[in-house]
Amino acid sequence: MYKLFLSWRYLTARRTNLIGIVGITVGVGALIMILSIMTGFLDEHRAAIRGGLSDLVITPIHLARSDRSVPPREPEALLEIVRADPRVAGAAPRLVWGGMISPRGAQTDLSEVYYSHPETGNVPVVQLIGIDVASEYQVANLREALARVSSDPASARHGVRDLDDPFAAPRDLDDDGIAYRGILVGKKLYDTFQLRVGDRVNVLTAVPDPRSGAVKSNNLIFTVCGAFKTGQSEIDSDIAYFDRRALAELIGNERSFSTVLVKLHDFERDGAATRADLEQRLDKARLIRGEGDEVSTWEDLRGSLIAAIENERILIGVMLALVLLVAGFTVFAILSMMVVEKRRDIGILSALGATRGGVLSTFLLIAFWDALVGAVSGAVLGVWLAVKIDPFERWLSATIGYQIWNREIYLFDTIPSRIVPIAVALIVLGAFACTLLFAAIPAVRAARLDPLEALRYE
Repeated sequence: MYKLFLSWRYLTARRTNLIGIVGITVGVGALIMILSIMTGFLDEHRAAIRGGLSDLVITPIHLARSDRSVPPREPEALLEIVRADPRVAGAAPRLVWGGMISPRGAQTDLSEVYYSHPETGNVPVVQLIGIDVASEYQVANLREALARVSSDPASARHGVRDLDDPFAAPRDLDDDGIAYRGILVGKKLYDTFQLRVGDRVNVLTAVPDPRSGAVKSNNLIFTVCGAFKTGQSEIDSDIAYFDRRALAELIGNERSFSTVLVKLHDFERDGAATRADLEQRLDKARLIRGEGDEVSTWEDLRGSLIAAIENERILIGVMLALVLLVAGFTVFAILSMMVVEKRRDIGILSALGATRGGVLSTFLLIAFWDALVGAVSGAVLGVWLAVKIDPFERWLSATIGYQIWNREIYLFDTIPSRIVPIAVALIVLGAFACTLLFAAIPAVRAARLDPLEALRYE
């Protein structure tokens, strides 16, 4: 019992012990907060990098096979084989192309300013994606992205008329004799061009002529049906959705699809096996060329970028762990000074019957209290900051008059954060281990003091 009493008494009697506690608190809190933010960054980047992709992506190469057969340009036969697999939850064909969107009417001058601006004029190309709505909803998050605009009272007027039929003509659309074709525009691009539901836009693209080899430009007028918001700035500024047949009409090269997205019931369990099986079946049915990576997981397509972000997270974690080492060294220095100052106390305790193990435990308990108070306080502080980091940043930016987090630069609108309980526990345990390890040296030195020598020099 005396060990608990003395260790706590020694801890509270010296204010310098607060330095060690504060160091541990800062180290643990910073490590938890930064790693939670980096984990959130990784999750958001995974979502951004993945974009609108599903678990598997089938991209047939429409060139002649070795047996001179050419994969069909219609997706029905391919979809039949894919959907027959019991591991598949859904499959959706897509027609993907590149092009430009140019507003008509009052926004024409605005588009000219946008395309000629030195910061935006170098990226005028938009990804044009033709979809079948019902099957697209099964494999991707488009419905949620549309609902995010339609259900928000501040932006509901920019939402689609009917979520089940997002390409339905807007209400009160003027009959100007132009054939109706619908387009869904990312919210950021929608706001950049100051579009409104019912506005007409020119969609332009370039298509190579397979016969002459020349490149020709195609242009059709589409009507804005509404905006969608994924929360990923890059997607919301670079993607527009069309009905697949309408986009095929714009492209006009006899291709009605370019990829098929496949959603699995359990990607983690079945992803690799399903990919291999589908590749074999589609090759056997002559629905893919069979000479390239035409069936891929989304991680196959974007894995290198995810690995780079993961490496950055690990590197930052290692660098922040150095803060705990500094805090541990501070505890070592404080305890070393305390051992020198308490030589007489150590001699008296030994003379009264305290064992070396008891003296050792007393000084280790001081470090334990340091670690307990510091690590618990740091864990609470780190978790709170990780949860409140976005409103805290907004408040701090408004207070100092400087935008700390520029939402125009990053792919997402809020500072992401995800707390991993196991990581928090490991950080707290690491703080304990580091503190006790550094404290062991002065504690062993105190335990080895000869009581007679300790009392002689007092």
